[in-house]
Amino acid sequence: MLVTTKGRYALQVMIDLAEHYSGKCIPVKDIAGRQELSIKYLEQIMPVLTKGDLVFGVHGKNGGYRLKRPPEKYSVGEILRVAEGNLVPVSSMKENNPSQDNRTMKMWEDFYKLTNDYFDSITIASLIQSGEDYDYVI
Repeated sequence: MLVTTKGRYALQVMIDLAEHYSGKCIPVKDIAGRQELSIKYLEQIMPVLTKGDLVFGVHGKNGGYRLKRPPEKYSVGEILRVAEGNLVPVSSMKENNPSQDNRTMKMWEDFYKLTNDYFDSITIASLIQSGEDYDYVI
């Protein structure tokens, strides 16, 4: 499993929106400035987060994005799955490949469950609260 810049930036955006959670929309340029990210790249990520029902977007002069739920209601796993798709560790799981070696499939399935359970146990709120002292153990 490889989390791309798309997944990492989506997570950064969601953390930023949570840190500035007030019910008001935040312009992409503000998020990009605070996170030191490309506005153009964020303009590609934000529709994915909107379509994934994570954020609400408003176009126009006072437009921007805001969270649809409180920060404690978002898991890192949910955000990564919206941004990256399925977090399968091997492509044969995604393809539901019947020729996969049965001797290793259980191992990959267990790893997949462990990974998803781990990311699902971390909320955006917990990342904000922990700051630099983030200390989860796999």
